[in-house]
Amino acid sequence: MARWLMVLPPVLFLGLAGLFWTGMQRENPDDLPSVFIGKAAPVVPAEALPGIPALRDADLRAGEVTVVNFWASWCPPCRAEHPVLLEMAARGIRVAGVNMMDDQDDALKYLSDEGNPFFAVGFDPKGRDRVEWGVTAPPETFIVRGDGTVAFRFIGPLVGTDYEARFVPELEKALAEEAAQ
Repeated sequence: MARWLMVLPPVLFLGLAGLFWTGMQRENPDDLPSVFIGKAAPVVPAEALPGIPALRDADLRAGEVTVVNFWASWCPPCRAEHPVLLEMAARGIRVAGVNMMDDQDDALKYLSDEGNPFFAVGFDPKGRDRVEWGVTAPPETFIVRGDGTVAFRFIGPLVGTDYEARFVPELEKALAEEAAQ
């Protein structure tokens, strides 16, 4: 019995090491895939920010690619990506927002001060609706095809080389597919 107990820790260690090694051999070990890729986008929050058009489920099935960005006024990475969202909107890309776990007045002040890139905004003050999308923390951004299916999920701010290497090509691909139809 004592010998068996001496062999058990190295065997457990080797098994765990093998599991970690296998996980690191994925194409992108930092990527957390979404279960919604290729499936219908979840429902959007029913609440809205006063004075801003409310995001509706039909907005995601309007026949155009839509970028859905989950954000909060208190979130520093959200502030870092905000100029990119403004630029997308200026280029004619449909950008929708879901303000999550935020104070309504703070969110409105932020959009007033920094500019509003969103054609519509859903308001999720308690963070309940974000769970439907699998969002853990802001910012997270989804590319939704015109038929309402999720094409891509990006976790983190839309800045830097990761954004350029992963998000931009997926957005261009979705827009090209839309143009071809």
